[in-house]
Amino acid sequence: MSSPSSTRTASPPRPAPAVTPRVSPAGRPRRAGRRTAWTASGFLAPFAVLFLTMMVAPICYAIYQSFFTVHRAGLFGGAQSTEFAGLSNYADVFRDHDFLASIVRVVLLGCVQVPVMLGLALLLALLMDSRSARLRRTFRLAFFLPYALPGAIAAVMWSFLLAKSLSPFTGPLSHLGIDVDFLSPSWVPVSIGNMITWGWTGYNMLIIYSALQTIPAEVMEAAALDGCTGWRLAWAVKIPLVRPALVLTTVFSIIGTAQLYTEPAVLVGARIPGVSPKFSPIMNTTLGMDLGGQNLAAAQSVVLALLTLVLSFGFLKYTQRKGAMA
Repeated sequence: MSSPSSTRTASPPRPAPAVTPRVSPAGRPRRAGRRTAWTASGFLAPFAVLFLTMMVAPICYAIYQSFFTVHRAGLFGGAQSTEFAGLSNYADVFRDHDFLASIVRVVLLGCVQVPVMLGLALLLALLMDSRSARLRRTFRLAFFLPYALPGAIAAVMWSFLLAKSLSPFTGPLSHLGIDVDFLSPSWVPVSIGNMITWGWTGYNMLIIYSALQTIPAEVMEAAALDGCTGWRLAWAVKIPLVRPALVLTTVFSIIGTAQLYTEPAVLVGARIPGVSPKFSPIMNTTLGMDLGGQNLAAAQSVVLALLTLVLSFGFLKYTQRKGAMA
């Protein structure tokens, strides 16, 4: 006799699950990927057009012009012909004593001015990042305002502040027995360096201060638990962690120093006798263009661009190698 539990009711057969056809990776729809690529290309297109037309095209044209020379038949604008000159323009560049002297002058100015400017920027950034700092927004705006002021206006302002007959500094210094003319030939590089430092310290300070804000709070708390506070905290913890920002500002400063033009040009326009119209390499190039030597000016521009590239890229590689060895 069988038990009730042994009697089972047959269940109806289950329907077979619907099989979804698999799509191989090669056969997947590519419309989404193509649409994303076209969207990205559309956003990049304006930048690419501006970069090609405003940067790449002028550089290529300058390189092209540097290999040619223009011969004029008459003194008053007669017939002229353009001939291939090879490397003769570059040979003339290295025989131009004024151009070479301007490069040396700007390099010496940068060797003194850039460390001073970045040192001040780092000091101001550390002071604003300290826990005891007050009115940070006010001081940040005050330090940044000189950069917001156009360079030409700042140079005009400083030309009045440094003129011996108008300067508010010459009177107090003369009472101390110091008679100095800040716009004399020996003091002009110092005055121009002061203008650059005043205008760009706030800009570099903001970059370094932004890097300080990204330091994790856990790192600062661990340093505080180890008794690292004050200037020891800044020297041992903060400065090493913002080293990439310091490298970036140094590279920017090298490039900016090589492009020095506004400050000495304004002083030349103000007829300051101690300022040479060939003070910087770009001023030499501009003066050559005004005199009709566009091919030689193009060669000078190429040489200056290569020198700037070597200095900035060389410094970058040096810091990277030094950081890897540390």
